[in-house]
Amino acid sequence: MRYQPHDGSRGREPILNVPTIVVVLIVLLGGVHAVRELLLSPETDRLLVFTLAFVSARYGGGTLGLELPGGSGADIWSFFTYALLHADLMHLGFNSVWLLAFGTPVARRFGSWRFLAFFTVTVAAGALAHLVTHPGEYTPVIGASAAISGMMGAATRFVFQAGGPLDGWRTDPDNIHNIPAAPLLVALRNPRVVAFLAVWFGMNLLFGVGSLSLTGEDVNVAWEAHVGGFLAGLLLFAAFDRKPSEIVLD
Repeated sequence: MRYQPHDGSRGREPILNVPTIVVVLIVLLGGVHAVRELLLSPETDRLLVFTLAFVSARYGGGTLGLELPGGSGADIWSFFTYALLHADLMHLGFNSVWLLAFGTPVARRFGSWRFLAFFTVTVAAGALAHLVTHPGEYTPVIGASAAISGMMGAATRFVFQAGGPLDGWRTDPDNIHNIPAAPLLVALRNPRVVAFLAVWFGMNLLFGVGSLSLTGEDVNVAWEAHVGGFLAGLLLFAAFDRKPSEIVLD
């Protein structure tokens, strides 16, 4: 979304200057959850979840011998559609906040279509990571956390750069998302990038061993999917990045 002062002069950026594609994704996730909560019976909702969620047992090794809905089509689409579903309002709200925070700078840099493709690829990477680490598991995986983790991975490639969004000494605030990104090996020598990676992986390790919970309840967090999405975002950033001269706010 562009901001233009009515008098044509340069003005302040509004507090919520969010790219359209990020707003669309948040509205889509909220709409899907609203339909499930308000319109579907518990039985229909369960059928929908097992049709769209990612379930490792689809790909062999399951021990329950149960037939999952969706058939061979779900073997393909569930790599992506699981990101549309959330367990409850807290899960949805948490992911929406982080999507707003990290999706905004990444979407401004990539543009809408590249950002949407990036979202799709990191969602699939998260599902693949879960499949590799949980073969045959029947528990459905849902939520957009893998893609949001991918956005965090992508953001580390440029937000800590000199003149970038998290540089306190930036001199060109209108161009903070256009700065050249450091090559991966160079970025990994940046102490702030290293610190961010240590905190991120440390938190996900705590999710994995069960000593940290988002809700305070005993719930399983698909932290391996988070790691898969994050690594995909970190490593595939250059494949989606645009030349600085091409980057505009949308």
